[in-house]
Amino acid sequence: MTAVPLDPPRRLVEFELDGEPTRVPDGSTILDACRSAGKDIPTLCQGETLEPKNACRVCVVEVEGARTLAPACSRKAEPGMTVRTDTERARHSRKLVLELLASATDLSTTPRASEWIKEYGAKPDRFGAEAATMNEPPKIDNDLYVRDYDKCILCYKCVDACGEQWQNSFAISMAGRGFDARISTEHDAPLTDSACVYCGNCIEVCPTGALSFKSEFDMREAGTWDEERQTQTTTVCAYCGVGCNLTLHVQDNEIVKVSSPLDNPVTHGNLCIKGRFGYQHVGGGNPAGA
Repeated sequence: MTAVPLDPPRRLVEFELDGEPTRVPDGSTILDACRSAGKDIPTLCQGETLEPKNACRVCVVEVEGARTLAPACSRKAEPGMTVRTDTERARHSRKLVLELLASATDLSTTPRASEWIKEYGAKPDRFGAEAATMNEPPKIDNDLYVRDYDKCILCYKCVDACGEQWQNSFAISMAGRGFDARISTEHDAPLTDSACVYCGNCIEVCPTGALSFKSEFDMREAGTWDEERQTQTTTVCAYCGVGCNLTLHVQDNEIVKVSSPLDNPVTHGNLCIKGRFGYQHVGGGNPAGA
């Protein structure tokens, strides 16, 4: 039986959220408080297992006395503060962010993006057909996963997961500046010539599908990817003695991808190449790394 250490109790912070008194554990963000209160705040660059990057700015809220809107994902709740999440100013900012993102990026595989665009009345088309886009084909240089930078919103989550926050491979990073900024390998080399160890932890955190399993990419291209028909089963990886949890996504009796629970106290959603891609054994294909 594994003993899971418990954190010491934290004092509670009291503040006002949309006119209601709210109490959350010290260190909680405004986003944490909103979720506890059942408020739906859109987020894209926020990650449960990563430090906030404040890149997308779609979760902004209004804090009384503050000159600018605050990102709910990173702003800590403070005693006595007054927060408004649904003011005209906050909604207008979210609408504009969604318009800018959707006009320059393919959000077709971003969960809830179309729902938010409709909810906030965003009109990405108003920037016209000449809005700047990456406009490049997906990068398919290996058998495990695909990079489609037309869907990348530059949220840095993949860079952080590949770098110092989890994997420490530093295979991908930010390249270029301004409109030319993009995620890239060193010298824009193919992934097979980079420091990538194919753990796929960057796929796990990508919020838009810019990074995806090759199996998912192929099925989407063929029009057979259907998440409503998929089931998920969590089991234990058998490749070594660590005991990482694997969540198998199954469609039509075949494993189509593997993820890992973010709340696992050992892996926090991260896996190695065998855990992430070794499911090909089950289907009789060539196992990753074999």
